[in-house]
Amino acid sequence: MTFQTPDLCDENEGKVKVATPMFQAYGGKARFHGQIQTVKVFEDNVFVRDMLSEPGTGKVLVVDGGGSLRCALVGDLIAAMAQKNGWEGIIVYGCIRDSGVINGIDIGVRALNTNPLKSIKQGAGYKNVAVTFAGVTFEPGQFVYVDEDGIIVSETALL
Repeated sequence: MTFQTPDLCDENEGKVKVATPMFQAYGGKARFHGQIQTVKVFEDNVFVRDMLSEPGTGKVLVVDGGGSLRCALVGDLIAAMAQKNGWEGIIVYGCIRDSGVINGIDIGVRALNTNPLKSIKQGAGYKNVAVTFAGVTFEPGQFVYVDEDGIIVSETALL
């Protein structure tokens, strides 16, 4: 189903939250939406990989990486695994790498930027907790809608 975030905002005024525009678009899907799952990590992508290795049909993983630009939390192998497992998209408050390859994968990705350095692998972080960045709190179970104009969050499904 196609949608446009400006239309969703107009139709649901006062019911959606709009993320501060700070993300770059990657991946083969310009638009994606789904039910939110979250991880909160810092320069460690073990939980990101763990979540995306599970079935994710109709879901979007929101990764609070603390806004770190010092390493990447998602690369081409993780993005391909996410696509294979049915995830609609990934939003990373941090960096990705392998952006050229990720742009050819049929998944939506938003991130602050790119960095070729991989993350550490210690397994520190949290799964499915509320995370706040870009002026929005992303709660597991809520819904996120992403397109060329931005990112919006709703407590209920809009489509």
